[in-house]
Amino acid sequence: MLKPHDMVAVALSGGKDSITLLRILWKLERRFPPARLVALTVDEGISGYRAEAISISREVCEELEIEHVVVSFEELFGVTMDSVASRPNDLQPCSYCGVLRRKALNDCARRLGATKLATAHNLDDEAQTALLNMMHGDIERILQTPQGSTKIPASFIPRIKPLAEVPERETTLYAYASGVRFQTTPCPHGHDALRGDIRVMLNRLELKHTGLKYTVARSVERISTAVARPGERRAFRTCKSCGDPTPNDVCEGCLMLRTLKTAGDITFKESPLTGQSR
Repeated sequence: MLKPHDMVAVALSGGKDSITLLRILWKLERRFPPARLVALTVDEGISGYRAEAISISREVCEELEIEHVVVSFEELFGVTMDSVASRPNDLQPCSYCGVLRRKALNDCARRLGATKLATAHNLDDEAQTALLNMMHGDIERILQTPQGSTKIPASFIPRIKPLAEVPERETTLYAYASGVRFQTTPCPHGHDALRGDIRVMLNRLELKHTGLKYTVARSVERISTAVARPGERRAFRTCKSCGDPTPNDVCEGCLMLRTLKTAGDITFKESPLTGQSR
């Protein structure tokens, strides 16, 4: 996943997983002087929630002497998650948030010159995402990754998930054992998300059938290998609107922003990261 001279941008949310990942990578980075770490925190604009996470993230980065960059949805897209969640939407707020957060992280990592973007997705996250895609009938999403495409745009920052095979209970134990402070407050917009129901279901099944989460997560790799033969994989291209990597003409993030703009609920601003109008 990593090379000695990499500049690694770490997505830091202030939760137990991202702080655990940052601390582990910080320990590794000290063994490789040419390497560099920078922490990226996205402010989605969620009242009574994100401010605490930003404060915790800032404290951790000051302690470890790691550069900390904060970007916001309002700065980049002219919208906050509170405003999105307050209006009628066909999708759950988490759907908008996830797509726009990934877009913000990729933009910022690219601007900073990062060679890798590390996220703290754990085994539970991977298993949940696999079932989410299947339940939404979105099997193609399993195959739509730039790493597995025949052509990778220069705008794509390779993403790595060092904790992808580590159960959530182990990252939680590590965080508590390390004595670090992390955010425990749940997002106020996530109570109706399907992912929450899948999390409960998987946890109950795992108690009866040990190793189920790992099996579910691994199934995605097996499906991708079996279905997406090298000669049949779709080539990624750059989004005509923002330049981000996408298998289509326009990326999912820009399509979502267009939907919100059409509804007349937000005002788009020029992005300071890409210099393009959103």
